[in-house]
Amino acid sequence: MAFITIDESNIAQEHICCAIGNDRENKARAQTKKDWLLHEFNNGLVFRRLDQRGKVFIEYMPIESVWKPVIGENYLVINCLWVSGQFKGKGYGKQLLDACISDAKEQKKDGAAVISSDKVKPFLTEKKFYLKQGFEVVDTAKPYFELLALKLKKSAESPHFTEKAKLGECDNKEGFTFIYSNQCPFMEEYVHLFQEIATSEKIATKIIKLKNADDARAQGSPFGTLGVYYNGTFITHELMTGEKFRQLIKDKCAEQAHDILRI
Repeated sequence: MAFITIDESNIAQEHICCAIGNDRENKARAQTKKDWLLHEFNNGLVFRRLDQRGKVFIEYMPIESVWKPVIGENYLVINCLWVSGQFKGKGYGKQLLDACISDAKEQKKDGAAVISSDKVKPFLTEKKFYLKQGFEVVDTAKPYFELLALKLKKSAESPHFTEKAKLGECDNKEGFTFIYSNQCPFMEEYVHLFQEIATSEKIATKIIKLKNADDARAQGSPFGTLGVYYNGTFITHELMTGEKFRQLIKDKCAEQAHDILRI
């Protein structure tokens, strides 16, 4: 088995791991991701995957063009590192990370960075994996995000979250706010599903689709591809079923009612 790099020359023929089904829905999902990739290749994005039909890949890009609320210079930032199913435990994750670090060295970068969490969370590679490779926590953002960095130059300044991201807040303070991008092929449909459910519960909603890295730096959640906020406060970055989101609504409404009674 070997790794291949997806770029302008082969993206039309190759799968991009996240949505690999041949049905119409997955083809549509994959195309939204491919369209996003095609634009970001010009901004230094690298997408490397195993030459098998499965979810084994890494995606990273320069910090100056990354779609996350992170500030810094001369780092590569890992958007996603994913090894799933039968491919786990074979060392592929380390090989992919090593390739990113090698690129950082060749490009004379100050280091590599990634966003993880203080506890294990879905869609975020576990912090302990990066710590074993020499990464260190250099900043945090509410409620559970951590920015990790591997410095290749000891004198380099550490990257950091924007102040707004650290607070875990968005500008809209009424109901649910969903902030997302097509960096993930599933976000479009899930965000609109969440909106439909919240609207059926007579809760105000607002959708903000990020259009570029500047948008993401100013408004995005630390996760980058999705931020779900309630009354202006960040609550989750996770995709979930409609049933689970309905339960989330019930929980938030119950919390709000309890707070009112306490007042």
